[in-house]
Amino acid sequence: MVYLIRITCEGSASAARLDGVLKRVLPPGEYVEITGPEGLLTIKDKLRGQVCIFTVSLGPGGMNEEYRRLIAALYTSPQLLEGVCGGIVIDGPDELFTKKIGRELLFIANRAGCLFPGKPLVEATGSLRNFNVQARLLQSSPAEAYKTAVEQLVGKAVALTRKPREKFDKQHLLVLHASSRATSNTLLLWKIVRSHLSRRTEIEEISLRNGELVDCRGCSYETCLHFGEKGDCFYGGLIVDEVYPAVKKCHALLLICPNYNDAVGANMTAFFNRLTALFRTDFKEFASKRVYALVVSGYSGGDIVAEQIADTMSCNKNFILPPHFALVETANEPRSILACPGIKERAAAMAVRIEGDFSEPACN
Repeated sequence: MVYLIRITCEGSASAARLDGVLKRVLPPGEYVEITGPEGLLTIKDKLRGQVCIFTVSLGPGGMNEEYRRLIAALYTSPQLLEGVCGGIVIDGPDELFTKKIGRELLFIANRAGCLFPGKPLVEATGSLRNFNVQARLLQSSPAEAYKTAVEQLVGKAVALTRKPREKFDKQHLLVLHASSRATSNTLLLWKIVRSHLSRRTEIEEISLRNGELVDCRGCSYETCLHFGEKGDCFYGGLIVDEVYPAVKKCHALLLICPNYNDAVGANMTAFFNRLTALFRTDFKEFASKRVYALVVSGYSGGDIVAEQIADTMSCNKNFILPPHFALVETANEPRSILACPGIKERAAAMAVRIEGDFSEPACN
């Protein structure tokens, strides 16, 4: 069953445009429409194993009071979307706020237990210029490209609920970090999580601090594609020699990300950017891989970093975002992560999720 969760800004041009797209994508009888966060709460016992497509229309300035109530409902109900496979469509009246709202909803819904396929967010800016490239590839108009993107999103979410999970005795987990073991609370958190993983998980750990790591310099599309077809990149180095083969091999990727100025660190950012060359040729393979994250902030802002990771790895790089993909903690002084109340239990639960996600159906 497809549940269409409508979060509407009445009277806005974006609401009317979004309505038109949805009527073309979802014929009557193929979905159940749920209005507002209150409507979502009334069907909470029917959601497991179903698809929920969240659609949000924005008013001027990105405003939608009903959307804020949805975020509050999801945040205070961390198990509400367990067993749900989701997708998100944001329509706005100008060029701002669609990505901001989309990535926030992605993180909060995931925190409430929602699984998302790769590229789970469709955003329509006021001008629809963000669909110019897709329209050119489809030889259609931006409006038609928008409609196609929503159609594909619904199809992916439905397919993920029905697709049997690939069976294998062990999963290969790739762990990437760029931290110092002597001082990093995030690496210490990983050590606790790792202690709870069984022999069913084969772990490959790579430090992005080893060797020179050159960030992406923005090669032309043709150059990037040429090197990507060979599993290579113009700038070579650690990313090509070690990281690319490990990404291709892994079933799941765990990113260890301290909060640096409310963003991931420079080396992790370079990994995100350099992954584009491999993505151009392996995007279908990426669609079957899962991404997890450990995020530790010295002060605050862990949610911002988790949103950045979800946006980059799922919305852009096509990785599956499994339920509760990120463990987000706050710890400042070295080793102070150990003093966080309940940290051992949360770390153990994270390990259970990492192993359980590879042995259970996508939506159960």
